[in-house]
Amino acid sequence: MKHSEFWTVVDEVLGPAYGRSLAADLALPALGGRTAVAALADGVAPGSVWAAVCAEMDLDDRARWHHRTDPDERRRGR
Repeated sequence: MKHSEFWTVVDEVLGPAYGRSLAADLALPALGGRTAVAALADGVAPGSVWAAVCAEMDLDDRARWHHRTDPDERRRGR
């Protein structure tokens, strides 16, 4: 996962306003208590950060693997 894919999946799964706020404010125990924004700035792989967000938020597998879904299917809401 690239950084741009991380932010796309945050926006699509959590919504742009809530997702960005959560990424900046939610401390993630799996990342040493850092926020997603801080972890990315520290060089943690975006896929690892997304996995930590999914675990902390108890998101289902559909959300966890959303970034691997065909973009056309995502636009159609499948």
